[in-house]
This record gives sequence, structure tokens and C-alpha cells, in this order.
Amino acid sequence: MASKAEPEIHPIAAEQPPFARHLGLRLLSATPERVEAEMVAAPDLINRNGHLHGGAIMALADNLGGTAAFLNLGPGEGTTTVESKTNFFRPVPAGEKVRAVAVPLHLGRSTQVWQTTLTLANGKIAAIVTQTQFTLKPKA
Repeated sequence: MASKAEPEIHPIAAEQPPFARHLGLRLLSATPERVEAEMVAAPDLINRNGHLHGGAIMALADNLGGTAAFLNLGPGEGTTTVESKTNFFRPVPAGEKVRAVAVPLHLGRSTQVWQTTLTLANGKIAAIVTQTQFTLKPKA
């Protein structure tokens, strides 16, 4: 019986910030070309309608886009989100696990554009977030 290959998680991506841990984000894989994670719609992230709060969805996507951008930076560089757009297609019910996949649309010298697609357990798309990350150059 063949063993399942361990997911590839870049060491920099493995060091997630406290906010990502607060969200319950679980990194599944992270390379400079693709970052995947999942998160449960936990009780403290639910809105008044009993679904995952839109801000939590956006935060998950922002974290993935930032993580992905960071994996494409040069020595001493940083990154910050300068634009983010979210399309919500369907709610994420309380208790459901949502999967997020971030892929690059543009990898430039001063900006990167990442698209994160969030899907429900049934494979239907819950939201798509497109964000622009600006590269912060090291001070001379």
C-alpha cells in the first residue's frame, strides 16, 4: 500500500500569524504558485443569520493572499494588501468547513494579484476574493 505524500508547506507559510490561528485556519499546502487552507465556520465567527461572517471569509482570503505573496518576495521585502474585492455567491453554514485556494493572476516586481476561491464541502463556490498585494522594498 502506497503512503500518501505529505502536503508541501513552505517553512515561511507554516509560521502563520496569531490572527490566522484565531480564525482556526489550517494550512493544507503552500508553495509560491498555490496556497490552500481550510477553516470551520466556528460559533465565534457566525453572523446574525447563522452563517460564516463575510468579514471572516474576507480575512481568510486576505491571509492566504498575503501568505502566497510573501512566498514570492525577495530578501528583506514585505507585502501589504492595497486592494481587495469579494464576490459572495452563497452562505457558509455554521459548523461547515470551507476550503480556500489562492492562485496568482499576476506576479510583478511591485504588485501581485491573487485570486482566492472558497468552496463548501459540496464543492460549490461560496466566494471569490481578488486582491492586490504591494511589495514593500527594504530600506536602504
